[in-house]
Amino acid sequence: MENKAGAGLLGISGIRKTLKAGASVFGLSALFLFILPKQFLELLAMDTSDQLQWSMRMVGITVFALAGNMWQNSKQEDSSRVINVAKIMCFSAALLGILTLMVPTSLTWFTYLYAAVGFGFSLSYLINLMLGK
Repeated sequence: MENKAGAGLLGISGIRKTLKAGASVFGLSALFLFILPKQFLELLAMDTSDQLQWSMRMVGITVFALAGNMWQNSKQEDSSRVINVAKIMCFSAALLGILTLMVPTSLTWFTYLYAAVGFGFSLSYLINLMLGK
């Protein structure tokens, strides 16, 4: 069965699941950034100044809003909208992985893990977008 955008249901279902999983991961990450910004910065081997902790809290609020939007977009009736969101998230998740590896300090196990999560979500979006064609 095909939808209005011509994407197979298997790909759309995978995109919806990826959006929901990503929203959950981003939601937890947002809470971590907001509640424990110093620990997050330490895991990245970055400076833990008050200014950077404040910045991490601000990022946490923004990531929380993104998580909510991802969850709501997973429920869109119009598959073409879900596909458009997946394209944006595929690109954004890949950039998240790249930028994480470009952290201006030594790379830690957490840096690699955080980057891998970004790349993993990007790959999931890409695969499901291809399945949807």
